Amino acid sequence: MTFSFIVFLLFTFFRNFAFVMNQKEHQVIISLASNYNQEANMVAAREQLKQLLKEVYFTSSIWTEPIHSIRQEQYLNQLCKAKTSFSFNLLEEVLKEVEKRLGRTHNEDGIVAIDLDLLAYDDERYHLRDWDRNYVKNLLNEL
Repeated sequence: MTFSFIVFLLFTFFRNFAFVMNQKEHQVIISLASNYNQEANMVAAREQLKQLLKEVYFTSSIWTEPIHSIRQEQYLNQLCKAKTSFSFNLLEEVLKEVEKRLGRTHNEDGIVAIDLDLLAYDDERYHLRDWDRNYVKNLLNEL
């Protein structure tokens, strides 16, 4: 068993029993994107997020042109708003594990099976350049 898989299992276990520990819940916004087998990969990512998070809501999807990519395939983008009782660092680790399980590699071929970026954790914003992108601005209106 890899360390990241163990973290994934622990995250799932504690998510289901967080109410027992009376932990604070955190509001999160996650960006989903794919430029390869887009619709199937987005469905798989949504299913994983629904299992890992609470009160999960997804916006509609938007097709966008690639930015700084060697591939010309369009990206399918979507936002997710949810709650979690886990720390920022643990959630980041779990999102990277989900990407890996769904086929994400960091090769230089430009294929992005799935990209899950934590845009907001409570009142803190991350991936600041993404907030200026039109598709993020448009999808935020749905949250």
